[in-house]
Amino acid sequence: MPPVTGGRTGRDTHVAIIMDGNGRWAQARGRPRLFGHQRGARRVRDIVEACPGLGVRYLTIFAFSTENWKRTQAEVAGLMSLFRRYIRSEAQQLLAAGVRVRFIGDRLRLERRLVEMMDELEALTACNNTVNLT
Repeated sequence: MPPVTGGRTGRDTHVAIIMDGNGRWAQARGRPRLFGHQRGARRVRDIVEACPGLGVRYLTIFAFSTENWKRTQAEVAGLMSLFRRYIRSEAQQLLAAGVRVRFIGDRLRLERRLVEMMDELEALTACNNTVNLT
């Protein structure tokens, strides 16, 4: 994938990204679907890091929809594990970069531990305002 580039806009910009096609991308390359999801998560990091330089103050990532619950149990479990790993590995970097994280959407079907981690990350980054990531 090409690097994220661009210039400042001089205003508060909101970018929304729907994470769609990562599993199909991996399958087309003979890899497991979860490989594509992992690659997509890495790209999110690149995008978040690029936001301040691009003048993007608001970034919304649509990472998991109600339709995703229809995937195989193994794929859903892999996605939940990926979410936990991402939160654990990126929390301090997000805090240091001034990123405020807020999770939106229905949490009722998510694992209790994942919801706790989401709550902790929101609290940890609540005072940040360089980039608002939802």
